[in-house]
Amino acid sequence: MIFNSILIANRGEIACRIIKTAKEMGIRSIAVYVDADKDSLFVKHADESIRLEDGGYLDGNQIIEAAKISGAQAIHPGYGFLSENASFARKVKKEKLIWVGPSPNVISVMGDKLKAKELAIKADVPTLPMTSKPSEAKKIGYPLLIKAAAGGGGKGMRIVNKEKDLKESIVSAQREAKSGFNDERIFIERYVEKSRHIEIQILGDSKGNVVHLGERECSIQRRHQKIIEESPSPRISDEVRNKMGEAAVKLAKQIKYESAGTVEFLFDDKTEEFWFLEVNTRLQVEHPVTEEVTGIDLVSEQLKIARGESLNFDQEDITWTGSSIEARLYAEDPNNDFLPEIGTLIAFEENNSAEARWDTGVNKGTVVGTDFDPMLAKIISYAPNRIDAAGKLAKALESAHIGGVKTNRDFLVNCLKTEEFLSGDTTSDFIERVDPSRKLEINQSEIEHVTAIAAMWLQRQNRNNSNVAKFMPSGWTNGRLPNQKLTFEFENSEYEIEYKQQRDHKFLFSTDKEAYIYSSDDDGIDLIFDGKRHYSRVTVSKNNILVHMPFGDVMLQLKPRFKIPGTEVTVGGLIAPMPGKVIDVKVKKGKKVKAGDTLVILEAMKMEHSIKAAEDGTVSELLISVNDQVENGALLMVVK
Repeated sequence: MIFNSILIANRGEIACRIIKTAKEMGIRSIAVYVDADKDSLFVKHADESIRLEDGGYLDGNQIIEAAKISGAQAIHPGYGFLSENASFARKVKKEKLIWVGPSPNVISVMGDKLKAKELAIKADVPTLPMTSKPSEAKKIGYPLLIKAAAGGGGKGMRIVNKEKDLKESIVSAQREAKSGFNDERIFIERYVEKSRHIEIQILGDSKGNVVHLGERECSIQRRHQKIIEESPSPRISDEVRNKMGEAAVKLAKQIKYESAGTVEFLFDDKTEEFWFLEVNTRLQVEHPVTEEVTGIDLVSEQLKIARGESLNFDQEDITWTGSSIEARLYAEDPNNDFLPEIGTLIAFEENNSAEARWDTGVNKGTVVGTDFDPMLAKIISYAPNRIDAAGKLAKALESAHIGGVKTNRDFLVNCLKTEEFLSGDTTSDFIERVDPSRKLEINQSEIEHVTAIAAMWLQRQNRNNSNVAKFMPSGWTNGRLPNQKLTFEFENSEYEIEYKQQRDHKFLFSTDKEAYIYSSDDDGIDLIFDGKRHYSRVTVSKNNILVHMPFGDVMLQLKPRFKIPGTEVTVGGLIAPMPGKVIDVKVKKGKKVKAGDTLVILEAMKMEHSIKAAEDGTVSELLISVNDQVENGALLMVVK
C-alpha cells in the first residue's frame, strides 16, 4: 500500500495543510479546483492541479477521474465536502485508489448520528435523550436542539425554545442539511444551555490499535460553529479526561476504527456529567491544538495508517505538554449577528515577530465570495501555560495586517482578553453571557494618532509622486498659505485633520500636537506623534486607507473634498444584511405582518439566514423572487 502521490479532494487552508505534510514526507500532491479558486494558494502550493467542472468539490466522479488523469495513488478528503461520504469512499476504493480515512462502513455508521448514538448506547456510553419524531419533541422538553443526521459544522442545527417555533425550525434545518450534505434527515435532542463541548482525538490503525490524544475544548461558538478551541480544557480533570478517553477508545475499538477521528461529548459544567454527541470520521478543523501539545502530526499519522503501518506509540507513550489555543478568523461582521461578508482582501500579512502558527488558504488579493465557508485562517498559539498561550494568540491577531473584508479578528482578541476566558470560564453560553465587545475599541487619542499617520503618509506619497518642483522641500512656499485639511470617516463619524509643515520633517497639528517623519515608503511610515513612535503598515484601495497600529488595523475612509450625492433611504425598506440567494419569500404584496415574522430566507455559504420584520406593517412593495441573487444592502421589500 505504499504510495508517493496524493490527490486532495478539498480546498483552502486544509488543502494547504495537507500539502505541507505531504511535501515533508516526499509525497507528490495534486489539487483539484473550481474556477472561483483558480488563483488560490492551495493551487499554487500543489505540485499539480486539475480543474473541476460543474458540481465541483461535491462531484465524486469528477474527483476520481482527476486522480486517474494525474496518476494519484491516494485521495485525502480533508474535512467538509465529501470527507464523511461513505459512497464516495467506496468509489475511491473500488477504483483501486487508497482512501485516507476510516472504512466506508465506519463512515456510514458514524456519519449517521442516529446510528452512532445507538452504538454508543450499546457500548454503555452515556447519551442525551433524543428522538427523530417531531411528535415526540414535547416528551424531551424545551429548549430543544435540532441537528442534521449527517454532517456537522453547525449546518442544519437549530435551537428551539418554544413549541410554536418547532415546525418552521425543522423545515429550515432540513433544507440546510439537504444543501450542505445532500441528506435532509434531522433528529431532536435535549439542549443543555450551560455546558462545554469536549472532544477526544483518536487514532486507530489497521491492526486494531487505538489510542486517544487527549481532549480539546470547543465551547466558544457562534451560530453553532466553533471559533476558539484549545487543548487541554481548563475545566477537565485528569479523572474525567481518563473516563472520556476510555469511552472514546472503547467505542472506536468496537467499530474497528482506522485513521484519525474525533469522539465528541457534551460536558455539564455544574454536575460534571458528560454525554456522547457524535463521531467525526475525519480530520477536525481544530486538530492543530492537539498537534501542538502532543507533538504528533495528525496528517502524517493519517498517511502512515493509510499505507498500512502500525501506530509506533502506545497510550502510555502519549504526553501532553503546555497549552495551545486556536482562533478561527472569519470574513464576517460580528456587529451584524456574525453574518458572512464578501470582498477582496487588500492586505493579509501575518507579523513574523508575533509567534504563532497560521493555517490559511488566502493572501492579499484573494476574493472572498459566497460560494464557500467564510473562514480565512486558523491561528494557533502554544506556550507552557494557558495565560501565555492566550496572550500570544491575541498578540498574533493584533500584529497581523488584514483588511478589505470585515472579519471577526477584533472580536476574537476581545474574547481572549476577558477575565472570564483567562480564568477558564468558557461554557457554551460564553458569548451571550460575557458579551465581549464585537469591534475594535479605540479612544479619542488613538483615533487622532491613526488619522495623523494616514495624513502624513498621504502627504509623503503625494510629495513623492509629484512631478513639479521636486527639488524644493515639501511644503516650501514664499507666501502664507492656509493649513492642509483632510477629513476621514471612521465608523460613521467624521474626523477633520488640519496641519502645517514646519522645518526638518516636522508637522504641527491644530491640536498643538507634533509629528515627525523618520522614514516613509509605499508600504508604510515610521513616525512619532505626541511622543509615541512606531512603524505603521499602510494599504490604500480607492478611498479606503488601512492603517496598522500596535492594537490592530483601523480602516479609514478619505472623504472627498466635494460632496457626492448619496442614495435615498427608503422608509420601511427591508435591506439584505449580506449577499446571498433568496430561497424562500414568506409574504406577498399587500400582506400584513407582525414584528418578528420571518419575511425572507437567504442562503449564503451553505447556511440559511432568516430576515424578520422589525415592526408591524403591510408589505407595500416586493422586489425579489425565489432564486434571486442579491447583494449586501439590496432593497428586498418595503413594509409600511
